[in-house]
Amino acid sequence: MKRLAGLSALALIISSTSGCGWVWGPEGYFRDRGSDYLEAQPSQPMQLPPDVNVAKRLDPLLPIPRNVADDTVKGEFEVPRPQPISAVADASDYSLQKSGDSRWLMAQRPPAEVWPVAIQFFQDNGFRLDQQRPQTGEFTTAWQHPGELSANMAKRLQAGGVAGDGETRVRVRIEPGVQRNTSEVYVVSAQRPADSTDDVDFTTRSVNTGVDSALVDEMLASMSRISEEGGSVSLLAARDYDTPSRVSLTEDGSGNVVLNLNEDLDRAWSSVGRALEQGQWRVEDINRSLGLYYINVAEKAEKKDDEPGFFSKLFGSTPTKEEVETRAERYQVRLSKVGESVQVTVEKNINTVAPAEVARKVLGVIQDNLG
Repeated sequence: MKRLAGLSALALIISSTSGCGWVWGPEGYFRDRGSDYLEAQPSQPMQLPPDVNVAKRLDPLLPIPRNVADDTVKGEFEVPRPQPISAVADASDYSLQKSGDSRWLMAQRPPAEVWPVAIQFFQDNGFRLDQQRPQTGEFTTAWQHPGELSANMAKRLQAGGVAGDGETRVRVRIEPGVQRNTSEVYVVSAQRPADSTDDVDFTTRSVNTGVDSALVDEMLASMSRISEEGGSVSLLAARDYDTPSRVSLTEDGSGNVVLNLNEDLDRAWSSVGRALEQGQWRVEDINRSLGLYYINVAEKAEKKDDEPGFFSKLFGSTPTKEEVETRAERYQVRLSKVGESVQVTVEKNINTVAPAEVARKVLGVIQDNLG
């Protein structure tokens, strides 16, 4: 029945394009209205009552351009093809965000790709890395004098308030952004006098605003330049960014299959989401506040390049919404914080666990894709 409807629609299209003036002609239902504006008549400008005073001048919302080549030309006007959109290509993947005295970077990339770029920035400017914790998205630099850094960086830090004989170290934290596949980069510095050996702790919020602002500004310029150059940084180490340090597939006290991740909840959410996207099922929805991924194991994963063509849609090869609902097998992948780790389980709904074979298959694929 669906194929018959597709053939009927195709026949209608062919017949319409073969001379049906009442459909496509100048007086047809689907006529070209691109030149209708030539017959439009100007209306009187808006007038306010005499007793109304406005501080801002009223300008036309859609003014007529003054550089029209010739307003006496009559006849059909052929609309030119639109030019390629270059604004997206010109926009940087990194932008500066501000809130009061706080400044941080917003990256239109997942944390795993931002991590190696941030590492390279500090190493290129002479910083020595002290600790790296990819699983938590943090790294710190060692205590250093400005003279040990690049000339430009030393100048910027001293202008921000670092004493010439003092020492500075930096902590960088990369967090998943509010939107998917985005990141937020926070920088906090600590200072101590040259003759001190005290290990000054980092503060939760920036207190050395001049130094931290200088670091963020330099990071923005450097990381944007790397992005424009096409990403000259190797991303081989990026796979370890949100990969848990320990993953185990076990059973709980009730015999239900559980995947244990030795990491914090934010990193677990990011890594499980990446693993699910690489699976063979479809992720239909997410709920970050509840820690839930909603999957349909009866449908294949959606691929951006797998859009059906015109004739595929016409002849009914794309399943209808009713067909998808009829064969749907929906489950919930839940992330729960338990002590210092995260447990991942599969449920049919909030009150019912998934069958053991389904849970083991889904969690097994997640485990394989986390590597």
